Amino acid sequence: MQERKSVIDLPVKLVLTEEGTSFFIRKGKNLKKFKLADNVEEYGIVLDVVSPASLQRMMLIDYISKVEISKSEFMSTRQEIMDLSKLVVYSMLYRQYDAYIFARVLASDVIKKWNRLNPANIIDDKTRINDGFLQNVLREKEKDILEIKQEILSPMYAYISKNSSLLPEEKNVQLLLSEKFLNNLRPFTWFIIAKFKGADGYDQLIKDIRTSLAEYMEKSKIAEYVSLMVIELAMNAENSNLKREAKAIFKGAVDMNAVLFDPNIRRQVIESLERKGELVYLSWKIGSRGATVGMQGRLQITLYNKESEYQTTKETIEDRKSADLKKKSLQDFYKQLPEGEANTELGLYYLSYLSEACEKVNVKFESLVNQMPGSDLTVITLVINL
Repeated sequence: MQERKSVIDLPVKLVLTEEGTSFFIRKGKNLKKFKLADNVEEYGIVLDVVSPASLQRMMLIDYISKVEISKSEFMSTRQEIMDLSKLVVYSMLYRQYDAYIFARVLASDVIKKWNRLNPANIIDDKTRINDGFLQNVLREKEKDILEIKQEILSPMYAYISKNSSLLPEEKNVQLLLSEKFLNNLRPFTWFIIAKFKGADGYDQLIKDIRTSLAEYMEKSKIAEYVSLMVIELAMNAENSNLKREAKAIFKGAVDMNAVLFDPNIRRQVIESLERKGELVYLSWKIGSRGATVGMQGRLQITLYNKESEYQTTKETIEDRKSADLKKKSLQDFYKQLPEGEANTELGLYYLSYLSEACEKVNVKFESLVNQMPGSDLTVITLVINL
């Protein structure tokens, strides 16, 4: 699982939420103002390398609204981009699971009974608890909490261990993942579960947590497909840019495959693209925890294949709005790619796998491609509601 790496060697721009901005300003950190692919200016943080643990922590506490990278070529950082994409999806799933379990705990018979008997001290989503007190109780109850986690996980462990279709390494990943889901539940949830251990309705609550954990473990399979889809789209954009640039540089005097596979020619073309500032932009827009119902789990991944004339093109798009904008599905986009432009079959293969994986676990997935007639500008959007 990608979280085991200490850093992801990739320059990123992180756009902060209001909470994130307030936190960093309080800490006296100077935030940078930068332009994103869609030409909107935002405040945030620019990093040369990413610490997966720190990025995940910031996403879990809702400090980040968007992650963006821009590159002229993706081949050299293929694995890093896939790791980053998986990290974003896993973080969102942990956050969604945490919110779901918290709501289930509050709606449980255990809490309903407590609230009936203790009208002056009801427990609900507005309950505020002193952090110091909470940490003390959790330390005192540490042994109980470990036992409760084991109680939830033991059937899951047994199921994973017996699953003959998984390799030993995959089994370890699954075991680790199941623990991470539980470890990322908010402290207040563990405080409540430990407080009511053994009470009437407690067993049902544990059963609920276990059942929904199995559902989220299934959902997490989407992360792999999303990362494959993202890198496939990025590589397609890279290849079409390299070929277009090579045509301009060599005036057709070079075999197009040499551009992709001859290191010297490839380097020359990449350097030319970088000089002109012709980059491909990838962004992951994350639904905020405070968003309207149904939007918290919304992940929007956008790829902008952007040329140096982007601003002019964008203004043209704005002027004509949707009148001239060719919208199509990603499937149509792949099918209409010129022969040899990219591995169309591979793209369609990943796309159908991702659609199928989402459908299986009841996750809504949409894809859309906007292309400007007479220009190379392509905006591909994947929307996943986790």
